[in-house]
Amino acid sequence: MINSYENCTLCPRKCGVNRYEGKGYCGMTADISAAKAFLHQWEEPCISYKNGAGTVFFSGCNMHCVFCQNNTISNDYFGKTITNDRLAEIFLELQEQGADNIDLVTPTHFVPDIIAALDEIKHKLHIPVVYNTGGYELPETIEMLRGYVDIYLPDIKYFSPEVSMRYSHAEDYFDCASKAVLAMIKQTGKLTYNDEGGLVKGTVIRHLVLPKQRHDSMKIMDWIAENTSPDEVLVSIMNQYTPFEHIPEEYSELRRRVTKMEYNSVADHAAELGLNGFTQQKSSASDKYVPLFDLTGI
Repeated sequence: MINSYENCTLCPRKCGVNRYEGKGYCGMTADISAAKAFLHQWEEPCISYKNGAGTVFFSGCNMHCVFCQNNTISNDYFGKTITNDRLAEIFLELQEQGADNIDLVTPTHFVPDIIAALDEIKHKLHIPVVYNTGGYELPETIEMLRGYVDIYLPDIKYFSPEVSMRYSHAEDYFDCASKAVLAMIKQTGKLTYNDEGGLVKGTVIRHLVLPKQRHDSMKIMDWIAENTSPDEVLVSIMNQYTPFEHIPEEYSELRRRVTKMEYNSVADHAAELGLNGFTQQKSSASDKYVPLFDLTGI
């Protein structure tokens, strides 16, 4: 399975790079790179419900969104090279710290190694595994994760090909993300919780509302309502968009926060459609919710 890196087609980019010899579109070689592993208190309430999600932030990304909140690791590639064995140890260390789950952030380009690490310690791991992704996935890669992932936490970022092309150079984003999310839901089935209200199996769809894109957001809510069931999906509508300085000047529309009207129009539309899930306060639009990537736990 590790040979998936030889002609890499793990994500819809299908760049075909031999990552043993060079870097893929994601910016990563075949060596695992991670920037932080810690108990994260700020995931959705059913994910960080007690001690926090045992979050592992991987370096690199297959999307490179111009507004990325985790730009330090996704576009600047900050991180430390680790082995499969070390990754497996990190999972167990997080469990020993009381993690509610193992939360794999931006994991797509390291799926073969993640599977190998989980194989090493699956007899010792007693908490759910969360696959926390930007949504730009292939159903084939999701199928590789069957039996390894308990909770899928994908974004659906864009509906319009024009918007996804402008901000992520991925014209086919919605086509890919929608198919991948349906594959995730089929795999996880109905939402299942423990006695403490923590999600142990299921899919949570995230959507970050962007400036000037509320109508695009509403179309995503329409699609979710038409193609999923409230007993198998939660929807997290995020209000935390923050206009960081790294956003290029030519994206002037992104250099402000989302207005109350923009966010509420999306949240209200989701409620009218009968979608279940979470909304965020305006105060969440702050850089204090972006972790300090300092190699803690790596």
